Amino acid sequence: MCMPKINCNLQPIKNIISVQEATILDLPAFADPRGSFIKTFNDSLFQSWGIHFQPKESYYSISNQGVIRGMHFQLPPHQHAKIVFCPVGAILDVAVDLRKTSPKYGHCFAQILSAENNKAFYIPEGFAHGFKSLTDGALTYYLVSSEYHPASDSGIAYDSIDFDWACDKPTLSKRDKNFICFADFQSPF
Repeated sequence: MCMPKINCNLQPIKNIISVQEATILDLPAFADPRGSFIKTFNDSLFQSWGIHFQPKESYYSISNQGVIRGMHFQLPPHQHAKIVFCPVGAILDVAVDLRKTSPKYGHCFAQILSAENNKAFYIPEGFAHGFKSLTDGALTYYLVSSEYHPASDSGIAYDSIDFDWACDKPTLSKRDKNFICFADFQSPF
């Protein structure tokens, strides 16, 4: 088991500081007697928020309650930014700043993303990302700024950050169980 080394806060980032920061986005949502409509990406709106993001790939995962996926990232030169949202169910989404020159290096940020709150998490390049599924069948959707590059795929152990996942026995992939601890990670960002 890894020793905790990162100080984490469970709080949304409400104000957009710059494209360099992890940011919680309130997605435009509309409801009427038929149901709801949520706009998950709008280039003009995102640019007005200071987020210059060009999707190159998208994918989704479906997870049972108690699954933890993470903490994932791609190494340079194939690093990427992500926009993550949860249109079905709910997840606790977590990002860790891995940028050596950042004043927030080693800090993590967390937000519940759900079908009910219409929030998305913008995660810039140089951050590790992971989440815990809070419901069975939680659908997590990702927009990513670069294509998957297997040789650059990497991660750090989810339990090497000082964060209460509130999950004694999470379901993990073999890959996620074998990630190195944050304390042993040499950041290329």
